[in-house]
Amino acid sequence: MVLLCAQGLQSKDVAERLGVHEHTVGKWRRRFLQDGIEGLTDEYRAGRPRTVSDAQVAQVVERTLNTTPKDATHWSIRSMAASSGLSHTTIRRIWTAFGLQPHRAGTFKLSSDLLFVDKVQDIVGLYMSPPDRAVVLCVDEKSQIQALDREQPVLPMAPGVAERRTHTYVRNGTTALFALDVATGAVIGHCYKRHRATEFLDFLKRIDAEMPNGPADLFPAREAMTSFGSA
Repeated sequence: MVLLCAQGLQSKDVAERLGVHEHTVGKWRRRFLQDGIEGLTDEYRAGRPRTVSDAQVAQVVERTLNTTPKDATHWSIRSMAASSGLSHTTIRRIWTAFGLQPHRAGTFKLSSDLLFVDKVQDIVGLYMSPPDRAVVLCVDEKSQIQALDREQPVLPMAPGVAERRTHTYVRNGTTALFALDVATGAVIGHCYKRHRATEFLDFLKRIDAEMPNGPADLFPAREAMTSFGSA
Protein backbone atom coordinates (compact mmCIF):
# COMPACT_ATOMS: atom_id res chain seq x y z
CA MET A 1 0.00 0.00 0.00
CA VAL A 2 2.74 2.48 0.95
CA LEU A 3 4.77 1.77 -2.19
CA LEU A 4 1.76 2.27 -4.46
CA CYS A 5 0.87 5.51 -2.67
CA ALA A 6 4.47 6.64 -3.13
CA GLN A 7 3.98 6.20 -6.88
CA GLY A 8 1.24 8.88 -6.75
CA LEU A 9 -1.87 6.68 -6.68
CA GLN A 10 -4.85 7.71 -4.60
CA SER A 11 -6.00 5.65 -1.63
CA LYS A 12 -9.15 4.63 -3.51
CA ASP A 13 -7.15 3.31 -6.48
CA VAL A 14 -4.76 1.42 -4.19
CA ALA A 15 -7.70 -0.14 -2.32
CA GLU A 16 -9.29 -1.32 -5.58
CA ARG A 17 -6.02 -2.77 -6.85
CA LEU A 18 -5.25 -4.67 -3.61
CA GLY A 19 -8.84 -5.63 -2.76
CA VAL A 20 -8.98 -3.86 0.62
CA HIS A 21 -11.07 -1.05 2.05
CA GLU A 22 -10.07 2.53 1.41
CA HIS A 23 -9.93 3.24 5.16
CA THR A 24 -7.33 0.47 5.54
CA VAL A 25 -5.08 2.17 3.02
CA GLY A 26 -5.54 5.48 4.79
CA LYS A 27 -4.63 3.98 8.15
CA TRP A 28 -1.32 2.57 6.93
CA ARG A 29 -0.48 5.80 5.10
CA ARG A 30 -0.94 7.76 8.33
CA ARG A 31 1.15 5.32 10.34
CA PHE A 32 3.94 5.48 7.79
CA LEU A 33 3.89 9.29 7.80
CA GLN A 34 3.99 9.38 11.61
CA ASP A 35 6.53 6.65 12.43
CA GLY A 36 8.19 5.69 9.15
CA ILE A 37 9.12 2.01 8.68
CA GLU A 38 8.51 1.36 12.42
CA GLY A 39 4.90 2.31 11.90
CA LEU A 40 4.38 -0.64 9.55
CA THR A 41 5.08 -3.23 12.26
CA ASP A 42 2.32 -4.72 14.37
CA GLU A 43 1.64 -2.71 17.50
CA TYR A 44 1.66 -4.18 20.99
CA ARG A 45 -1.61 -5.79 21.95
CA ALA A 46 -2.37 -5.92 25.65
CA GLY A 47 -4.94 -8.64 25.18
CA ARG A 48 -7.35 -9.76 27.83
CA PRO A 49 -6.50 -8.53 31.35
CA ARG A 50 -5.01 -11.16 33.66
CA THR A 51 -7.45 -12.84 36.01
CA VAL A 52 -4.82 -14.89 37.90
CA SER A 53 -2.18 -12.98 39.84
CA ASP A 54 1.45 -13.97 40.42
CA ALA A 55 0.62 -14.59 44.07
CA GLN A 56 -2.06 -17.13 43.12
CA VAL A 57 0.34 -18.89 40.74
CA ALA A 58 3.00 -19.04 43.47
CA GLN A 59 0.44 -20.42 45.92
CA VAL A 60 -0.58 -23.21 43.53
CA VAL A 61 3.05 -24.18 42.91
CA GLU A 62 3.88 -24.11 46.64
CA ARG A 63 0.85 -26.22 47.59
CA THR A 64 1.57 -28.71 44.81
CA LEU A 65 5.14 -29.22 46.00
CA ASN A 66 4.72 -29.11 49.76
CA THR A 67 1.20 -30.28 50.64
CA THR A 68 -1.16 -33.17 49.93
CA PRO A 69 -4.97 -33.31 49.88
CA LYS A 70 -6.83 -34.91 52.77
CA ASP A 71 -8.20 -37.83 50.78
CA ALA A 72 -5.28 -38.61 48.46
CA THR A 73 -1.50 -38.90 48.32
CA HIS A 74 -1.07 -36.36 45.49
CA TRP A 75 -2.98 -33.45 44.06
CA SER A 76 -4.97 -33.89 40.88
CA ILE A 77 -5.88 -31.04 38.54
CA ARG A 78 -9.49 -30.98 39.63
CA SER A 79 -8.79 -31.36 43.36
CA MET A 80 -6.31 -28.47 43.22
CA ALA A 81 -8.80 -26.42 41.22
CA ALA A 82 -11.53 -27.04 43.79
CA SER A 83 -9.20 -26.20 46.66
CA SER A 84 -7.69 -23.06 45.13
CA GLY A 85 -10.85 -21.68 43.52
CA LEU A 86 -9.25 -21.60 40.06
CA SER A 87 -10.40 -23.43 36.95
CA HIS A 88 -8.90 -26.80 36.09
CA THR A 89 -7.56 -25.39 32.81
CA THR A 90 -5.69 -22.70 34.77
CA ILE A 91 -4.18 -25.35 37.06
CA ARG A 92 -3.14 -27.36 34.00
CA ARG A 93 -1.41 -24.34 32.46
CA ILE A 94 0.41 -23.55 35.71
CA TRP A 95 1.61 -27.13 36.14
CA THR A 96 2.71 -27.29 32.51
CA ALA A 97 4.60 -24.00 32.79
CA PHE A 98 6.49 -25.17 35.88
CA GLY A 99 6.92 -28.80 34.77
CA LEU A 100 4.86 -30.24 37.64
CA GLN A 101 3.49 -33.78 37.25
CA PRO A 102 1.98 -34.98 40.55
CA HIS A 103 0.41 -38.00 38.84
CA ARG A 104 3.83 -39.46 37.96
CA ALA A 105 6.32 -41.16 40.26
CA GLY A 106 9.77 -42.59 39.60
CA THR A 107 12.20 -44.70 41.56
CA PHE A 108 15.92 -44.44 42.11
CA LYS A 109 18.62 -46.13 44.12
CA LEU A 110 22.09 -44.93 44.98
CA SER A 111 24.66 -47.53 45.98
CA SER A 112 26.56 -46.86 49.20
CA ASP A 113 29.14 -49.56 48.44
CA LEU A 114 32.64 -48.07 48.55
CA LEU A 115 33.79 -50.67 46.02
CA PHE A 116 30.84 -50.14 43.67
CA VAL A 117 32.95 -48.81 40.76
CA ASP A 118 35.49 -51.64 41.08
CA LYS A 119 32.74 -54.26 41.09
CA VAL A 120 31.09 -52.73 38.02
CA GLN A 121 34.39 -52.79 36.15
CA ASP A 122 34.90 -56.46 37.08
CA ILE A 123 31.42 -57.48 35.92
CA VAL A 124 31.47 -55.46 32.69
CA GLY A 125 34.96 -56.77 31.96
CA LEU A 126 33.69 -60.33 32.37
CA TYR A 127 30.91 -59.69 29.87
CA MET A 128 33.19 -57.95 27.38
CA SER A 129 35.99 -60.51 27.58
CA PRO A 130 34.86 -63.80 29.15
CA PRO A 131 37.42 -66.52 29.91
CA ASP A 132 38.20 -68.95 27.11
CA ARG A 133 35.60 -71.72 26.73
CA ALA A 134 33.61 -70.34 29.66
CA VAL A 135 29.86 -70.05 30.10
CA VAL A 136 28.86 -66.66 31.55
CA LEU A 137 25.53 -66.58 33.35
CA CYS A 138 23.77 -63.34 34.27
CA VAL A 139 21.81 -63.64 37.51
CA ASP A 140 19.04 -61.22 38.43
CA GLU A 141 16.21 -61.11 40.92
CA LYS A 142 12.64 -60.71 39.75
CA SER A 143 10.67 -59.20 42.59
CA GLN A 144 6.95 -58.84 43.27
CA ILE A 145 6.02 -62.37 42.25
CA GLN A 146 3.60 -64.00 44.67
CA ALA A 147 1.94 -67.39 44.72
CA LEU A 148 -1.66 -66.25 44.29
CA ASP A 149 -4.83 -68.10 43.46
CA ARG A 150 -8.32 -66.80 42.69
CA GLU A 151 -11.01 -67.33 45.30
CA GLN A 152 -13.37 -68.72 42.64
CA PRO A 153 -12.70 -70.72 39.46
CA VAL A 154 -12.07 -68.79 36.27
CA LEU A 155 -15.16 -68.71 34.05
CA PRO A 156 -14.19 -69.74 30.51
CA MET A 157 -14.76 -67.63 27.43
CA ALA A 158 -18.01 -68.14 25.52
CA PRO A 159 -19.41 -66.67 22.29
CA GLY A 160 -19.98 -63.00 23.00
CA VAL A 161 -18.61 -63.33 26.54
CA ALA A 162 -14.99 -62.74 27.57
CA GLU A 163 -13.16 -64.91 30.05
CA ARG A 164 -14.00 -63.78 33.57
CA ARG A 165 -12.19 -64.06 36.85
CA THR A 166 -12.80 -62.71 40.31
CA HIS A 167 -10.73 -59.76 41.45
CA THR A 168 -10.21 -61.30 44.89
CA TYR A 169 -7.43 -63.80 45.52
CA VAL A 170 -5.87 -66.04 48.16
CA ARG A 171 -2.23 -65.66 49.17
CA ASN A 172 -0.34 -68.93 49.10
CA GLY A 173 2.93 -67.52 50.36
CA THR A 174 5.96 -66.77 48.27
CA THR A 175 8.27 -68.80 46.11
CA ALA A 176 11.62 -68.44 44.38
CA LEU A 177 11.75 -69.09 40.64
CA PHE A 178 14.96 -70.05 38.84
CA ALA A 179 14.73 -70.02 35.04
CA LEU A 180 16.96 -70.13 31.97
CA ASP A 181 17.51 -69.44 28.95
CA VAL A 182 16.54 -66.39 26.93
CA ALA A 183 19.13 -67.03 24.23
CA THR A 184 17.47 -70.12 22.81
CA GLY A 185 13.99 -69.77 24.28
CA ALA A 186 14.36 -72.97 26.29
CA VAL A 187 13.20 -72.78 29.89
CA ILE A 188 15.01 -74.70 32.59
CA GLY A 189 13.05 -73.72 35.67
CA HIS A 190 12.18 -74.86 39.15
CA CYS A 191 10.40 -73.25 42.11
CA TYR A 192 11.97 -73.23 45.54
CA LYS A 193 10.59 -72.12 48.89
CA ARG A 194 13.77 -70.19 49.62
CA HIS A 195 16.52 -68.56 47.56
CA ARG A 196 19.72 -69.29 49.41
CA ALA A 197 23.10 -70.32 48.04
CA THR A 198 22.02 -73.96 48.48
CA GLU A 199 19.07 -73.59 46.11
CA PHE A 200 21.13 -71.64 43.60
CA LEU A 201 23.87 -74.26 43.59
CA ASP A 202 21.26 -76.96 43.04
CA PHE A 203 19.92 -74.98 40.09
CA LEU A 204 23.40 -74.64 38.59
CA LYS A 205 23.82 -78.40 38.82
CA ARG A 206 20.53 -78.81 37.01
CA ILE A 207 21.73 -76.47 34.25
CA ASP A 208 24.96 -78.45 33.96
CA ALA A 209 23.00 -81.68 33.65
CA GLU A 210 20.66 -80.38 30.93
CA MET A 211 23.17 -78.39 28.87
CA PRO A 212 24.79 -80.04 25.82
CA ASN A 213 28.32 -81.32 26.32
CA GLY A 214 29.82 -80.45 22.93
CA PRO A 215 32.06 -77.33 22.75
CA ALA A 216 30.23 -76.08 19.68
CA ASP A 217 26.88 -76.45 21.43
CA LEU A 218 28.08 -74.59 24.51
CA PHE A 219 28.86 -71.35 22.70
CA PRO A 220 25.24 -70.09 22.51
CA ALA A 221 24.97 -70.56 26.25
CA ARG A 222 27.26 -67.54 26.70
CA GLU A 223 24.28 -65.37 25.90
CA ALA A 224 22.04 -67.21 28.36
CA MET A 225 20.52 -65.43 31.30
CA THR A 226 19.57 -66.99 34.59
CA SER A 227 16.57 -65.27 36.14
CA PHE A 228 16.64 -65.62 39.90
CA GLY A 229 13.38 -64.36 41.32
CA SER A 230 11.48 -64.28 44.57
CA ALA A 231 8.56 -62.36 45.92
